[in-house]
Amino acid sequence: MRTVLIVLFDGVQSLDVTGPLEVFAGAETYRGGSYRIRTASLDGAPVRTSSGLVLVPDQALADAPAAHTLLVPGGRGTRRPDPRLVDWLRAHGPRAERLVSVCTGAGLLAAAGLLDGRRATTHWAYCDQLAHDHPAVAVDPDPIYVRDGNVSTSAGVTSGIDLALALVEEDLGRDAALTIARHLVVFLRRPGNQAQFSVQLAAQTARREPLREVQHWISEHPGDDLSIESLAARARLSPRHFARAFQSETGTTPGRYVERVRVEHARRLLEDTTDGIEEISRACGYGTPEGMRRAFVKILGSAPAEYRRRFRPAPTG
Repeated sequence: MRTVLIVLFDGVQSLDVTGPLEVFAGAETYRGGSYRIRTASLDGAPVRTSSGLVLVPDQALADAPAAHTLLVPGGRGTRRPDPRLVDWLRAHGPRAERLVSVCTGAGLLAAAGLLDGRRATTHWAYCDQLAHDHPAVAVDPDPIYVRDGNVSTSAGVTSGIDLALALVEEDLGRDAALTIARHLVVFLRRPGNQAQFSVQLAAQTARREPLREVQHWISEHPGDDLSIESLAARARLSPRHFARAFQSETGTTPGRYVERVRVEHARRLLEDTTDGIEEISRACGYGTPEGMRRAFVKILGSAPAEYRRRFRPAPTG
């Protein structure tokens, strides 16, 4: 039996705690004897979450059992953590077989020196701060979770559920993880390298109206001619001027923006339709299935057929 120990503190984000907890509890229901779940605060006292919910821990950290999986959630309480909590993590973190953080819980692990020399992520809004405060940590702002050896960090809030499902899949197999996901009405188990948010949200919105119109056009017409020349003509700019202005105002190149939009559109079609790979590749502007396959492998680390097999919901009824 694997002991999952979840650390509690005042100002913790409630869903960072309850999301993964429900996943591991579901796994224990699926296969009894798999997990023993415990929660603990510094002194064993109840804690108030950032939303006002009061959580009553099972015990004090000093009395907590040795953890197979030590899970550190995030929340406002990570901004000025109790030094005793950081000291406890520094002493006990290395003893866990798996060390896991959700959202800004990565900041607590970093403060304890547990992420030094490792690749990690956190909520997109706090990635820059984590990188600034802890230069020994290789912060990746894009994925919804990152696994580096026995240390796993996840992005904002609900990504803790995705990471917990991945850990259950590692422990108990794919059928167990899928059963739990369906029970929680989490229809799609997202791969760790899926972006934290959509292309349109990830990129800045251009200030100038012609460039904003081009961004909208790209998202609405992924299967059209989206070459630099075509997009520049739509913006009434020279290709060279357009490329410079687009990158300056959106933070990414036109080519990279188009590539991400097309992959995102293709993903939705793979997840939500029964259209064939060749039909989807044409609809998304790839021309050939091989072109789409190369883009998927590059961005998602998975070929389209494999992506569909893993992440399209099973038919019901």
